[in-house]
Amino acid sequence: MANRVFIATSLDGYIARPDGSLDWLTSFPVPSQGDYGFDRFMEGISAIVMGRNTYETVLTFGDWPYSKPVVVLSSTLERIPDHLQSKVTLLQGHPREITSELNARGFSDLYIDGGKTIQSFLYADAIDELIISQIPVILGGGIPLFGYLEKPLWLEHAGTTVYQTGLVKSRYTRKT
Repeated sequence: MANRVFIATSLDGYIARPDGSLDWLTSFPVPSQGDYGFDRFMEGISAIVMGRNTYETVLTFGDWPYSKPVVVLSSTLERIPDHLQSKVTLLQGHPREITSELNARGFSDLYIDGGKTIQSFLYADAIDELIISQIPVILGGGIPLFGYLEKPLWLEHAGTTVYQTGLVKSRYTRKT
């Protein structure tokens, strides 16, 4: 059972522009040989956990992009659209409680997604693996991947792949 992150950042550590826009990311080329490992990552995931802001961004993509169950963390969202009722559920609580509840429901490997959600799971020391893809662009501002931590969270480098497009993907695991 693991809580895993797969996310792209700009070189200066932002995951989106200040308004939440991902245009810099969606315009970046995808290599002919694949999708930087995202599909393979998703094969090992049993459910996706994201915050309300990320969920609302995903809703703007048009077709629902996920085949796995999605859990949206929110204390303000009250309703899921009818066409997503069987695919999306709402939860709220502390990251460790959420993990325990989802594990009890049979979801063992969780994809933790979205800036604030990742930050809250990191703050609770509830992330087991981070896969960070750095896109060769400097945004100069926006929504940061990382936020405040009371103490350093030491990670172990598990590998790096450099792609011809300039993307650098690094994998880190929780240091034990």
